[in-house]
Amino acid sequence: MATPHINAERGAVAETVLMPGDPLRAEFIAKTYLENVVCYTKVRNMFGFTGEYKGKKVSVQGSGMGMPSMGIYSHELFEYFGIERIIRVGTAGAVSENVNLLDVVIGQAACTNSNYCATYSLPGTFAPIADFSLLAAAADYAEREKTPYHIGNILSSDVFYDDSQTLAQWQKMNVLAVEMEAAALYANAARLGKKALTVLTVSDCPLRGLATTSEEREKSFTQVLELALSII
Repeated sequence: MATPHINAERGAVAETVLMPGDPLRAEFIAKTYLENVVCYTKVRNMFGFTGEYKGKKVSVQGSGMGMPSMGIYSHELFEYFGIERIIRVGTAGAVSENVNLLDVVIGQAACTNSNYCATYSLPGTFAPIADFSLLAAAADYAEREKTPYHIGNILSSDVFYDDSQTLAQWQKMNVLAVEMEAAALYANAARLGKKALTVLTVSDCPLRGLATTSEEREKSFTQVLELALSII
């Protein structure tokens, strides 16, 4: 059945979905890595594709930027299309001094400054975490490939331009990197009994004033994609 944001029939989307934020990056992933590709949705130009990777059916769907957008797309995929697992593939800014440009960060859990989980009316603070089986598989792949990687807490922020300059405070809590979607993804997966993981390429180090070039980001992003595809 079609939803307000995904114009596809049940069965058109694979049980495993890779989710970059950028819909054009979703198109790049599908056309570069998958065979027999079909575009199953174009609503709001938030493209979704299904194809095969080494004989396995897999889909790629853009999520858009921020937790509200990730919340919508991941919820609809989990709830209405029978999706079992979503792997977010994206970029992040380093927070920890031990995380460097182009490193891979695997989000074991996601801190957040968002009020997203208020929707669940819980009598406390929910801790959004990744699925361990996906996380362990990602770590095993990174070890085998000798990929520079880190596993731990990330920060899902509701703001990109942080007027309060709070990253130094999160650094004190050993947060590895900052991005904008994982906490909503993990919360939705928990609520609906599904699996989720976030794997990120470090594109900049805001506390150190460092950033990659567009060419470096393109090359390093394929490393995260190959990691994600290896564990589907």
